[in-house]
Amino acid sequence: MEKRKLGKNGLEVSVLGLGCMGMSFSYYPFPEKKDAINLMHQAVEQGVNFFDTAEVYGPYTNEELVGEALAPLHDKVIIATKFGFNIQNGKMAGVDSRPSTIRKAVEGSLKRLGIETIDLLYQHRVDPTIPIEEVAGTVKELIKEGKAKYFGLSEAGATTIRKAHAVQPVAALQSEYSLWTRQHETEIIPTIEELGVGLVAFSPLGKGFLAGKMNEATTFADGDIRKILPRFTEEARVANQTLIDLLNDFAAKRNATPAQIALAWVLAQKPWIVPIPGTTKLHRLTENIGAASIELSTQELQEIEDASTQIKIMGTRYTEQMEKSTGL
Repeated sequence: MEKRKLGKNGLEVSVLGLGCMGMSFSYYPFPEKKDAINLMHQAVEQGVNFFDTAEVYGPYTNEELVGEALAPLHDKVIIATKFGFNIQNGKMAGVDSRPSTIRKAVEGSLKRLGIETIDLLYQHRVDPTIPIEEVAGTVKELIKEGKAKYFGLSEAGATTIRKAHAVQPVAALQSEYSLWTRQHETEIIPTIEELGVGLVAFSPLGKGFLAGKMNEATTFADGDIRKILPRFTEEARVANQTLIDLLNDFAAKRNATPAQIALAWVLAQKPWIVPIPGTTKLHRLTENIGAASIELSTQELQEIEDASTQIKIMGTRYTEQMEKSTGL
């Protein structure tokens, strides 16, 4: 698999990464541990070297799973994890990026992942009570101490990115980006392009919707985050099917799947964007990886643009409360 550079400081990763959150958090039911480990091993076999996890996924259990799976493969992989939440009694209790909390989180992540250095260390969500310069300064110290290599932000605004970047260069911004989540194109993407910051696109398949397998009859298990998201109500799934119809049209022309077209579209937007679709199924992993070999033409991209801009997506990404608190 080809690689792409995130930022201007040397971080290079496979053009597609693997989001590991759903293996033990948010998308219940979860796979058996042995199956999740096998899937990560298969991802490496097929050229993926970029794996994404976080302290709060579980909390802790996802890092432990990723750490166990990738233990024999440290020389072949790049692991990204995140700090930024106050975890009390095993539950998330709001954002917290105090320097002491960052350091505690990093020590825990290093132990759970079984590594000496975190390749890419993100602030998971901006903490409005702590100046971002202080956060960036703490990460800068951790990098000097050899506990992290690169600094990242997640879902941060343009001003925050600029302030952080002035203290410690930001290698990557991780934010949701897909054919149905494009709000970052107005200000965020031009800002990070100017600064030389890469974009790691999470939920590039719209939490599975853009794979084209959902309809009004789809049900979500208790513990599946989509059960409470506005975009996944029955009404919204019916209304948003128009976008799937568009993807199906292009998939048929290219002998591909809707998911592959959706991922190829993200890859085509900028040469420094790396999608990290998550999956728990081997056939989906192979399908997603296949998108890396699909190059949409200028004409195809324009046709998708013209058609998709006429489609109004029903439902917000998250509930209002989630947007205020975590927005995971």
